[in-house]
Amino acid sequence: MNPTACLLVIGNEILSGRTQDVNVQYIARRLSETGITLSEVRIIPDIRAVIVRNVTDARAAYDNVFTTGGIGPTHDDITSACVAESFGVPWVHHPETFRELEAHFAPGEFNAARQRMATMPQGAVPIRNTVSVAPGFSIGNVHVMAGVPRIMRAMFDAVLPTLTHGTPVTSQAWHVNGLYEGTLAARLEAIQHLYPGIDIGSYPYRLDETRRGVCLLCKGTDAQAVSAAAQAVRDMIVSFGFEPHAGEPDRP
Repeated sequence: MNPTACLLVIGNEILSGRTQDVNVQYIARRLSETGITLSEVRIIPDIRAVIVRNVTDARAAYDNVFTTGGIGPTHDDITSACVAESFGVPWVHHPETFRELEAHFAPGEFNAARQRMATMPQGAVPIRNTVSVAPGFSIGNVHVMAGVPRIMRAMFDAVLPTLTHGTPVTSQAWHVNGLYEGTLAARLEAIQHLYPGIDIGSYPYRLDETRRGVCLLCKGTDAQAVSAAAQAVRDMIVSFGFEPHAGEPDRP
């Protein structure tokens, strides 16, 4: 079994619709490439009790927990303190991080608000940030990262090599114009029963009036079984009198 992961997306701005999250797709893809299964994503508000409860629950249920958002310098950036509470440890200045941030800012600019970004749970290990210096951190199996996509990616790429990897997920897809889910559903279910270890997904698309149909995706950690399932899907498409096209449809 591959290691498992849960992602906690933290921020009122995500829940209100003010900000569109783009981190989930990046994290999911990179985890899949390294054989870590992203089992759950939760979007939660900047509320202390909610963050503490979710961090506590998730770190007991999954091999890895990632959080995004809430580690900046303002009053609503409470993720770091909440993680400390979840682990039952003090929230303290990290001396090395404090010195690095102090050296980064011009004299007089390293104020109390910015000093918050050098504060983390006691015993945490910083996750280096090559974009804007202020780090995330790991404590136990919890990895706390920024919400800003460019900074989050730098942190995620720094921490990912340190984790236990599994077997990467491979995938094969076919798309077909003019064939729809209602027609193929029963046959596709039969193929799924033949390959229970493979995740077979059906995704309708409509690019324009002449390019609309369905994309059928087979994925899993057993490359041979993925290939066999994909061949069965291709044969099914042909049996309906349609031409299968390899891969997912090109979108504008």
